[in-house]
Amino acid sequence: MSVLSYFPFTWGTVAGLFLTCSTGWLNAQETQNKEAALSTAKEESQLEVATFGGGCFWCVEAVFENLEGVQNVVSGYAGGHVKNPDYKAVCTGRTGHAEVCQIHYDPKVVSFDELLEVFWKTHDPTTLNRQGNDIGTQYRSVIYYHTPEQQRLAEAYKQKLNKSGAFRSRIVTEISPIETFYSAEDYHQDYYRNNPEQGYCQFVVRPKVDKFKEVFADKLSEQAKQ
Repeated sequence: MSVLSYFPFTWGTVAGLFLTCSTGWLNAQETQNKEAALSTAKEESQLEVATFGGGCFWCVEAVFENLEGVQNVVSGYAGGHVKNPDYKAVCTGRTGHAEVCQIHYDPKVVSFDELLEVFWKTHDPTTLNRQGNDIGTQYRSVIYYHTPEQQRLAEAYKQKLNKSGAFRSRIVTEISPIETFYSAEDYHQDYYRNNPEQGYCQFVVRPKVDKFKEVFADKLSEQAKQ
């Protein structure tokens, strides 16, 4: 008698059981993937966006990437009149765009007012179309607001700073509604993080980031503290 005769099932039964188990595993994996995607989408839907320009976007990005509550920072261009500008065109100053960063943040962790505080303390908002040796309208100090509340908070904060005499000269930061934002080329994203030894990063970005970490030590992300 064959050994197989001792078992009350056929090879077809075995194959069926295997397929059932595989299908069940795949369905469970698919459910987990969907739940993870839904969780990510829900988290992202709770984020808010701020758009700031404070000179070279490499500097702005490097600062805000280290702030607790900030989930993502995207360098790009806003405020111009030319569609789909590239870096070379923006640098001519003829497209009207400013180099800016869109900051995606969790309002439960960091408020828009706190973002404004970091913004105004990490660049010179009193120099028109200039930050240090970076000169041109593309380097202007600007806040592009996304909501009436952001506009109200930005204008109130600016007025408070001017009245307090916090700066020797009056603040010239532009406060305008966001219209179209264009992401900068891939090589501009996370520029300081990817190119720490580059000359501009060493002599301009790094000192600014170091100063930020010193002044805002209590607001750093866990990664920035390491």
